[in-house]
Amino acid sequence: MEYLLGDLRRTHYSKDINPEITGEEIQLMGWVHEIRDLGGIIFVIIRDRDGLIQITAPSKKVDAQILDDLRALRKESVVAIKGTVQEAGKAPNGVEIIPAEITLLNLANQPLPMDPTEKVKAEIDTRLNSRFLDLRKANVSSIFKIKANMFKTIRNYFDEEGIIEINTPKLVASATEGGTELFPITYFEKEAFLGQSPQLYKQMMMGAGFDKVFEIGQIFRAEEHDTLRHLNEAVSIDMEASFMDDVDVMNILDNMITRILQSTKENCAEELEKIGFELDIPEGPFPEVKYDDAVDIINSKGVDMEWGEDLSREAEKVLGDTQEGFYFLTDWPSAIKPFYVMPYEDRPEISHAFDLMYKNLEISSGATRVHQYDVLVKQMIERDLNPDGFGAYLKAFEYGMPPHAGWGVGADRLAMVLTGVENIRETVLFPRDRHRLTP
Repeated sequence: MEYLLGDLRRTHYSKDINPEITGEEIQLMGWVHEIRDLGGIIFVIIRDRDGLIQITAPSKKVDAQILDDLRALRKESVVAIKGTVQEAGKAPNGVEIIPAEITLLNLANQPLPMDPTEKVKAEIDTRLNSRFLDLRKANVSSIFKIKANMFKTIRNYFDEEGIIEINTPKLVASATEGGTELFPITYFEKEAFLGQSPQLYKQMMMGAGFDKVFEIGQIFRAEEHDTLRHLNEAVSIDMEASFMDDVDVMNILDNMITRILQSTKENCAEELEKIGFELDIPEGPFPEVKYDDAVDIINSKGVDMEWGEDLSREAEKVLGDTQEGFYFLTDWPSAIKPFYVMPYEDRPEISHAFDLMYKNLEISSGATRVHQYDVLVKQMIERDLNPDGFGAYLKAFEYGMPPHAGWGVGADRLAMVLTGVENIRETVLFPRDRHRLTP
């Protein structure tokens, strides 16, 4: 057995090997998923990115050296196998490979820190500690194939809508929204922070005349949560558009989410089957629940909530129980929204802000933004923020800032909706929470 690739190259993934190519010689590469030695015949299941394929080695049909090579394999070792395709009704894809040549590319140590075949179940911490093995499982990797399709769909949708992709800094000099939920870092002789949101930069791009922009990128929140739906590093999908208000961008968000749901159902049917989840597509626009009405509903369900408060977890749950899926929660109190959110002119205690909820899970927040310099400074001061710390941002509002609106979507939470998982850590390759900084 050789350990180098040399001239070997894969000719087929497992999904491409089927009865239609019976008799062809193929080159397969992947991991040893399972080995069964029955004496006169050896079965080896090989796994690659797309599935499983069976190697069948009858002692009467293959060389003794091939049998020895197969017996020397260990589970999860990486191999290249050349052989001939043969029909086999009970095998994966209805075929098996009669091996002619085996190349061991990397021998896996034993015992394994966890079982990727899932014959032995592992808890989430064990799985995350050996995430590279956990991700070899078909149901786990399917989550990330669905997530990849989600991002592809989003970019295609934005491109069709003429929305320009941007990339903004993640090292910032001050808080995006105020508050203390920031990760400080040493930046040469200065203090800097990891960015909470691209919000201020998106608005500056409105002043730059880009008209409609989006960004998909990391955000960081130093919140001491320890829940199934919070992380300290997450991926945010952000969009901002000039000459639009909250109703306009809610329509864009509704259309985008619907497109994602349809694309997932159409393009990821196999992955949805592997994770055992049936995805529902809502009919028509998402319904709207005003904050005032939400307070009444929540109190009617026996959960105390004063007008002007943010929703507690209990409040989210009882409100979500009254909804079938996605819905917009609108007309939030101005005092609990960031300084850049536009209040109603005739009722300033209420703002043009909205959240997109999925049952009891917040997926997105958005609003019409303040575009007038003096109003922006006034709202900063009212929230005990120093305008001097936002000099570069405020400057963009002094020289022609158009009316604009936008939103941000939690990509990892949206992936929870698409896959039906209850723990956000399942939707992130290497999650970062208050306890986990490795791997």
